[in-house]
Amino acid sequence: MSSPHPESSLLDRITRLEDLEAIRKLDAQYCRHLDDGNWDALMDLFTDDGEFDGLSHPRGKEEMRTFFAGLADGGLTSFWHFITNLEIDLDGDRATVRSFLWQPCVTDGAPAIAAGRYNDRVVKIDGRWLYEVKQVRFHFFGPLEAGWDENLFALDSARGAAVRA
Repeated sequence: MSSPHPESSLLDRITRLEDLEAIRKLDAQYCRHLDDGNWDALMDLFTDDGEFDGLSHPRGKEEMRTFFAGLADGGLTSFWHFITNLEIDLDGDRATVRSFLWQPCVTDGAPAIAAGRYNDRVVKIDGRWLYEVKQVRFHFFGPLEAGWDENLFALDSARGAAVRA
């Protein structure tokens, strides 16, 4: 059986697999800490100058903490993030990660659903993978009662649910 990377040593290939798994775990931790409202643990997943590019564009841990903690003030009171279909492109101690977001939530007291794509940049610092940029672009965000019609694809409800940092 031939190796998929014949020029790589066994140690290099194991390191690559460990890095891929660590990046998958980073996304899982992001979902857990965000959904649990554990802002300190969430900020520990970012570089000091990290950014979130989505409903707003906070930069640095303090701006991001304020943004995420303020989501409930904008009417987004509960959410459950599911990240799927990860594509990870490793380049040494840097990587790009593309994935899908599926997010049931409660906004303004009503059930809603959102879906989108993440396009992230991560970096390995002192043996830990961290987000430099966590970017989300929504495909839709809307009330469940709307069903699968054009109302589901209006992003105004998503923007209104976020407090701009």
